[in-house]
Amino acid sequence: MSEPIHARSALRLRLLLSAVFVPLFLADAVFFGVWAADTAPGDSPGRGMLVVVAVVCAALTLLAAADLLVVVRRLTSGRGPRSP
Repeated sequence: MSEPIHARSALRLRLLLSAVFVPLFLADAVFFGVWAADTAPGDSPGRGMLVVVAVVCAALTLLAAADLLVVVRRLTSGRGPRSP
């Protein structure tokens, strides 16, 4: 058996990725939402597809924000990469 008893994730990397992707996904959600609002009937891509993409980006924003909160909590509570 070569697996560690207590596996650890790379918290600093997760912190960096979450900090980068929260604003990126938020900007994408706003961009696609505004684009969907300005779409006229018959335009391509259609309003429905743009709304779906905006909702997916918003969901990814929430997921990245939740991960950011979890990582910050773990790092501040001492359960980070240096503690046993």
